[in-house]
Amino acid sequence: MEQNREKHSIALMCRVYSVTRDGYNSWHRRGISARRTEDSELFEMISMIFKRHNGCYGSPKIMQELRKIGIGVGQKRVARIMREHGLTATKARIYISRPGLYKHVNRVPCRIADIELRAPNQLWVGDVTYLKMQDGSWQYLSVIMDRFSRRIISWSLSERRDAQLTVSALQRAVRNRGHHEELIFHSDRGVEYMANDYRKKLGHYGISQSMNRAKSMNDNAFMESFFQQFKTERIKRVVLESVEQLRGIITEYMRYYNYERSHSSIGYLSPHEFESRISC
Repeated sequence: MEQNREKHSIALMCRVYSVTRDGYNSWHRRGISARRTEDSELFEMISMIFKRHNGCYGSPKIMQELRKIGIGVGQKRVARIMREHGLTATKARIYISRPGLYKHVNRVPCRIADIELRAPNQLWVGDVTYLKMQDGSWQYLSVIMDRFSRRIISWSLSERRDAQLTVSALQRAVRNRGHHEELIFHSDRGVEYMANDYRKKLGHYGISQSMNRAKSMNDNAFMESFFQQFKTERIKRVVLESVEQLRGIITEYMRYYNYERSHSSIGYLSPHEFESRISC
């Protein structure tokens, strides 16, 4: 009886789709096409890469990751497979802040307009962002990036947004990378970067200070972009219950960002890989 029902269902389907019974039987004997089999295998690899990077890699970066392990595949095919399986990368939205301008800031010029970056430790950029805890309190994160390689070279976390926070990040950056001749540090026009303690510390290390031009917040767009990526890829996914938990998240992300996360602007390499190739 079951066999008769199956035959009836097949016959009905053939009539609906205008397919002959012989044609259906021929298709059924062939089984799944080689192309579909390859797509299925590719999806397994794509899914693994997508999950490893917390759903933040789109088809261009996944294609590059596949090519790194010897799988030659085009971006359109990766995009199609992702679309068919509902894999959509999380995208960061960049919000440009508009802090008040201070007259005394005009004494600090923007020194980065014509700089040509050829190696690490020519230009460091820094910024501060805020992170809201579950209990309603705030933690402030100061980060310094090497603009050449996009590598995060130091960070500092505090419940207060002041010069002590940014000085701490600067001291760690110098411990990690040293201080170099003609090194420039660039930031926005925040008071924590204009504080005497911070400027004295820059002078002590022989680092030239640079700040955004008035009404030109894009001068520090790389740091804005980094913070949005960090919040999108890690912070928005968790409830921040303690400072210890937050420090663990930051530590893990900085390692991931420097050693694993690829960047299209440096040839789909991680900052560590990019610096290693330059030094060879």
